[in-house]
Amino acid sequence: MLTKEEVIDRLKSVQDYICEKLESLDGQAKFHEDNWIREEGGGGRTRILSDGAIIEKGGVNFSAVHGPVSDVMKKQLGLDGNEFLATGVSIVIHPKNPFHPIMHMNVRYFEMDTGAYWFGGGIDMTPHYIDFDKARIFHTDLKGVCDQYNPDFYSRFKNWADDYFYIPHRNETRGVGGIFYDHLSEKDGLPKDELLNFAIDLGELFPKVYADQINSDRSPKFSVDNEEWRNLRRGRYVEFNLVNDRGTKFGLKTGGRIESILMSLPKNASWFYDFKAQESSKEEETLKWLKKDVDWLNGAGE
Repeated sequence: MLTKEEVIDRLKSVQDYICEKLESLDGQAKFHEDNWIREEGGGGRTRILSDGAIIEKGGVNFSAVHGPVSDVMKKQLGLDGNEFLATGVSIVIHPKNPFHPIMHMNVRYFEMDTGAYWFGGGIDMTPHYIDFDKARIFHTDLKGVCDQYNPDFYSRFKNWADDYFYIPHRNETRGVGGIFYDHLSEKDGLPKDELLNFAIDLGELFPKVYADQINSDRSPKFSVDNEEWRNLRRGRYVEFNLVNDRGTKFGLKTGGRIESILMSLPKNASWFYDFKAQESSKEEETLKWLKKDVDWLNGAGE
């Protein structure tokens, strides 16, 4: 039977693997590691890469925390039990170049003293400028991993991501989506060890799909206007994470480690009053595709 110690060890290995690959991709900067301890139980390793050749700010977090279930947790998660374990790896990469995308990944495991457990996670991409061919490559790789475990996973989790990574007050998606899932258990047709394997495969896919976005053109030329647009899109990313993201809000409400929670935010972001993209510009074209139900595999709205 799969133990929680085995889950923790494999997730820590995923963090190591991703950091090694991202350092190689960047070719200049190295991760700084910050080990921390949670007073109530457990701790984690926060790793930050800054001012690299490709990556302006990137974070790869691992945590494994445990302890009593607080009243806030019971209210937020509807938990039935007294003790919990939560462990996972989360990543956000903010590149320097406006023509390179922001990318996020999270794989996590939650277990209660009642024996109840579930997995969650996914990968999504937020280009500053949407390139349909690159979005297709990204979604094709995600579908490939999903199909190894369940032929319904990709379409189900792709729609879930469309709904989750949506900014209601802007009426736009955060980017080109990806896949997102939560509360998966054996009830979803896979045994516990296979659900863990799925999470590990997604984690190890991350540096591959990010490298595909970068290595096609590592140094695209850009202007000051492109940088301003990048910072405006980063502002949208900040809005989503602080206003809509359940994980961020849960961490802030339950006394999580603030530096690790907010490592997802970019170094710099901007907000322009009543911004209007110029007609027929790359910015306007990107805004047209910030919507749900786009078939990125075949190049059409569903």
